Amino acid sequence: MLGRMHHVVLDCRAPAVVAASYSKLLGQPIMYQSGDWIVVAPDSTSSGLAFQLAPDHRSPTWPDPAVPQQFHLDIMVEDVTAAGPRVLALGATKLDGENVYADPAGHPCCLIPRPGWAPPIPADG
Repeated sequence: MLGRMHHVVLDCRAPAVVAASYSKLLGQPIMYQSGDWIVVAPDSTSSGLAFQLAPDHRSPTWPDPAVPQQFHLDIMVEDVTAAGPRVLALGATKLDGENVYADPAGHPCCLIPRPGWAPPIPADG
């Protein structure tokens, strides 16, 4: 195991509005909020849904592929620097931005340091 899911991140024009909707839908509180980032999770030591400000966001037109579905994953790892080459070896591509990669199908993911509240990630055997 190289990492563990941290958040599923959804881009949107109005993070507070979208987060409030999901908070009510899931019965989970807003656990973190900054100007452009909001997290809905069961508690402050759990992964959840995050909503990121994207001022030029275009809503998906699913099932019409004109504007595809949009999200990215935050993957927590013990050592971001060491994980980068390992992710590339798994078929990822490095994207612009610090610790940002794309999976083999082009979906973006960010490697983040494991938060202190999360248990250690077991090393590969």
